[in-house]
Formats: sequence, structure tokens, C-alpha cells
Amino acid sequence: MMIPLLDLKKQYETIKNEIDQRLQGVISSAQYIMGEEIKLLEKKMEEYIGCKHAITCANGTDALVLALHALKIGDGDEVITSPFTFFATAEAISRVGAKPVFVDIKKDTYNIDPDKIEEKINKNTKAILPVHIFGQPANMDEIMDIANRYNLYVVEDACQAIGAEYKGKKVGSIGTIGCFSFFPTKNLGAFGDGGMITTNDDTLAALIKALRVHGSGELGRSAYNLINGIKEEQEENIDIEDKTIYDAAKYYNYFIGYNSRLDNIQAAILNVKLKYLDKWNTRRKELADYYTENLKNTQLITPEVHHDAKSVFHLYILQSENRDELVQHLKEKRIATGIYYPVPLHLQKVYKNLGYQKGDLPVSEYLSNRTFAIPLYPELTKEDQDFIINTIYEFEKR
Repeated sequence: MMIPLLDLKKQYETIKNEIDQRLQGVISSAQYIMGEEIKLLEKKMEEYIGCKHAITCANGTDALVLALHALKIGDGDEVITSPFTFFATAEAISRVGAKPVFVDIKKDTYNIDPDKIEEKINKNTKAILPVHIFGQPANMDEIMDIANRYNLYVVEDACQAIGAEYKGKKVGSIGTIGCFSFFPTKNLGAFGDGGMITTNDDTLAALIKALRVHGSGELGRSAYNLINGIKEEQEENIDIEDKTIYDAAKYYNYFIGYNSRLDNIQAAILNVKLKYLDKWNTRRKELADYYTENLKNTQLITPEVHHDAKSVFHLYILQSENRDELVQHLKEKRIATGIYYPVPLHLQKVYKNLGYQKGDLPVSEYLSNRTFAIPLYPELTKEDQDFIINTIYEFEKR
């Protein structure tokens, strides 16, 4: 039997009755677009993250695009970010017309190296986009200090890190805007795509709410009036009314926006799962600690968590000088692995026009040839974990 990198079926089985009942409620209500489940999820997320506004959207990539758009980042602007992350981070920057500027990472935490950020700042720089990679927060004190000194926005890519903390603050509540993904493999995963933006800025929140629905309707009008200083009577709950059948207001447009709503079915699933998130994240840490303790006598380099950070171990990443051979050995023993990330973003063919060469960001390039993930998820058994550990020792002896 294969030990998967992640077992979504096992997770579903532990909460099946609650999920099925909640889904049946949404189906019976025939309320599929926006609605009460969205309202409830956004309220819960505001409380959980510790922010004033939590705004759901269609996926994590859209969360990044909406955030950058709302900050008016576009043609001619530059955004500093990490090359050691999923493509969506840089893709969102490019999608709004800006230029991603890559800064190398720390070898121990895989996060952007704050000591190398300042030298990349110029008159076109508008924001820093740190990635809380693999569930571990970036060094936000140093990043925020640089941003404040140069009057830059900070957009937190927290797509892999919901629940993670930096000095007691949840990621997504520290910068100007936080972005999250609810892709099924995430620590808090939907049964499809989903995303969320967090902020404490009222104007940004109003604009993002409008942008996710084509810049139209009551949300569009409200944001337009707020931005332009037009006073109006504020309607309550205008962002959660069911619009499945007909919405007369949507034919009045105020901004060029997107179609990026989270649907009620996904919100219902997330409302069930959210109450288990801390428990699941605690279990991930227990599993990670067990791996770290029992692999300390190998030649592998295990994850190092910064003393100011609380990681949620979205992935358990190892470094090996013989990665490809070890991955093949694990595969032969029916143990799944994943290589994160085989090509750093500055060397992707799509960014050839940016002019980066091999050797420009040596830490990211070094790690791209050595890092890989082994199975880690809350339902992983001790027997399976011991088998994985013993299989690694077997490889090293060989």
C-alpha cells in the first residue's frame, strides 16, 4: 500500500457526517452565490486571523492579483519577492503588469532574506511580497522595517501558512494585505479552489469586495463612493445577499474587476474544517518534531524553525545531497515524495526576458537541487512514519 504525500480521503472520513450535513443544507437552500455561509466564514476568519476584514475569493492566485490591483500596482512598477515558491506568486505580479524582482532566500528557513532586499529597491519599487513558505513565517520585523523606511506596501503570501504565527501574530495580519489559498492540499483546504484576502484597511477592503464581482452592483457603488468621498447611507450585509437567480444591481459597473467569488458550497466545507484547523496544525507539528528527532543522525538536513515563528508545517522539507537517488528509493518502497521546487522562478523560461542567469541567486539554485518533501498530514500513523524513517536509514546504509 502506498503512503501518500497527503491523504484527503482520510481527512474527509474523520468529519464526513458534519460535512455531508452542511453540504445538504446549502443544496436544500439553493443559495449558491455569496450568501450566509460566506458571511459566516468571513466573520470567523476575521476573528481567527486577527484582522478587520477577511474577503473570500475564487482562489489563492486571485487573492494575490486582487491585492496588487487594489494597491494600484501595475505597469512600470516593481514588486520584490522570493524565487523559491509556487509560480502564482510571481505570476500575480506579472498579471497586473508589474515586474517581479527576485531576492535570494535563507538557506535554513527557505524564506526571503531581508538582508538582500534593500539593495533591490529603486524608484519603481512599490511593494515587498514575502512568502511564508512551507508554513513557516518570514522575518516580518525586518521586512516591515524596510517597507516603512521606503514607504512600500507589504503583501503577505500566506497561501501555505494559515494558522502560522510570527511573534504571536497570525500571518496575514502583519502586512498591508494578506493572501490565502484554500486549494484542497492546503492545511485548510476546500473541495475545490478557494482563496481569501485579509486587511485592516477599510478602503482596500471595500475595493477588493467590489473587484471580485466585476466592480459592479452595490459593492461597486459603495467602494466607488468611499474612494471618491461621496457620502451615502450604508446598507447592511450588502455583500452576502444571495444573487443566484437575479441581481438587478450587477448591471451597473464602477470598476474593471474580476469574477472571483468563493461559492457557498466551498464556504460551508471551510466552516466545518476551520474548527479543526488548530488541532490539525498541532498534529502536524508533532509529526514534524518526530521526524526531526529521528532523522538527526542521518546526513539529511531537517527543517529549522525561526525562534520568533510558529510553523504549521504545510510541508516537511528535507535537504539531501543525493535527492534523486533517495526519492527513487522511497518510490520503490511505495512512499510518495514531492520536489519543491525543481526550478527557481528566476530561471523559469517564461522569465527569460528578465535577464537572470544561473548563479545570480545561488541559495535558491542550490536548494532547488536538494529539497524534497516526505509525507506529513494529521492522519499519518506512527507505523507509517516509522516505516518512512527506517526506509531513509536503509538508503543511507546502502
